[in-house]
Amino acid sequence: MTTLKVGIADYDEMKARTMRIARGEEKPAASDPKVWFTSTESFAKVLSAGNRDLLRVIADKAPASLEELSEITGRATSNLSRTLKTMETYGLVRLEKGQGRKLAPRVVHDRVELALPLVDRAGHKKASGGRR
Repeated sequence: MTTLKVGIADYDEMKARTMRIARGEEKPAASDPKVWFTSTESFAKVLSAGNRDLLRVIADKAPASLEELSEITGRATSNLSRTLKTMETYGLVRLEKGQGRKLAPRVVHDRVELALPLVDRAGHKKASGGRR
């Protein structure tokens, strides 16, 4: 498997970065994060200890459906569905078509690397608040 590189940036920062890229003022590096969270809190919530355990179970047991995963974990199917759909939006899992109308969860990456700058990058001011 692979490592998913993620970053933290609020909405205004992401919008400003996207606009700089669109105007050709900034070129994303290959090493830049591919997935962005709006806060460290949202990152921690999606990758909580319980959710990391869930990812390990999926990787180890390869359940054929959400129902089978529910039986393995003891978690309600509706709860698993919500959690996995959130994880899917961040590229952590893929919900593949299984038998009939069932969805089989698959772990996409075996590692997550967090890029968390503690100060502004040179030359780029924060997009929200303050004067330039």
